[in-house]
Amino acid sequence: MDPMTLGVGALFVFGTIAVALLAYSAMRAIVGGDYGSETQDLAGSVIFRVSALHGLILALIFAQEIQNYNLVRNDLVDEATAIADIYNDIHRYGAESEGEVHAALSAYVRVVVDEEWPLLAESDRLAPEGWRLREIVYQAVLDLVPSTPREEALRHHMIDRAQAIATLRQERENSALNSPNGLFWFAALSGVVLVTLPYFIFSPTRLHLMLLSVYGGFSGIVMFIIYAISDPFSAPGALAPVAFERLLETEIGDG
Repeated sequence: MDPMTLGVGALFVFGTIAVALLAYSAMRAIVGGDYGSETQDLAGSVIFRVSALHGLILALIFAQEIQNYNLVRNDLVDEATAIADIYNDIHRYGAESEGEVHAALSAYVRVVVDEEWPLLAESDRLAPEGWRLREIVYQAVLDLVPSTPREEALRHHMIDRAQAIATLRQERENSALNSPNGLFWFAALSGVVLVTLPYFIFSPTRLHLMLLSVYGGFSGIVMFIIYAISDPFSAPGALAPVAFERLLETEIGDG
C-alpha cells in the first residue's frame, strides 16, 4: 500500500475518532454527567436507534459502491473480449480491410491503457481518439459485403461486438462521473456525532474512551473504503485495466 493511501486512510480513521471524542466531550461539558437510571434507559434507546440507521446507511452505500466497482471490472473484461472477437473474426472473414481493422484495434487498446485511463482519473472523460478508432472499426465492418452464410454470420457478430464496445465505453465514462452524493458524507459524519452524543451518561474512563475510539475508528475504515472504491479510476482504489494489458501481450499488441 502506497504512502498516499495510508495517509488518506489514517485521516479517515483518526478523523472519525476525533469527531466521536469531541462530540462526547462537548456533550459532557454542556450537560454534565450525573444522571439516574431513567436517563440511561433513554440514552440507550436513542443510541440503539440512531446507530441502527447509521449502520444501515453505511451498509447500503458500501454495497452499492462494491457493486459498481465490480461492474466496471466486468465491463472491462467484456470489452476486451469484444475487441478480441472482432480481431479474430475479421481474419476468419478474410476481408481486404483486415489490416486496417487490426491496426485500429491495436491502437485502440493502447489508447485505453496509455491515454484514456489517466484521463478518466483526471477529468472523468473518455479520450476522443478512442471513439475515432472504434468508429474506424465499425465502419469497416459495416462496409463488408458477405457472399456466404459464414461471412454473413461473421459480419453480424462483428457488428454486434462493435456496438457493444460503444455501450461499454459509455458505461465506463458514467462510472467515472458517478460518486457518492455529498448528502451521504453529511449523513455519515452526522451519524458518528449523533451516535456518540448519548454516551455522555457514561463517565470518561480510559475504557469508555477506548470503546468510543473503536466505534469511531471502524466507522472511519468503512467510510474510507467507500471513498476509495467510489472512483475506480483514481487512487486510492484505482482499478488497473488488466484485461486490456493482457491484450497488449498478445498479437493484438503487435499491430
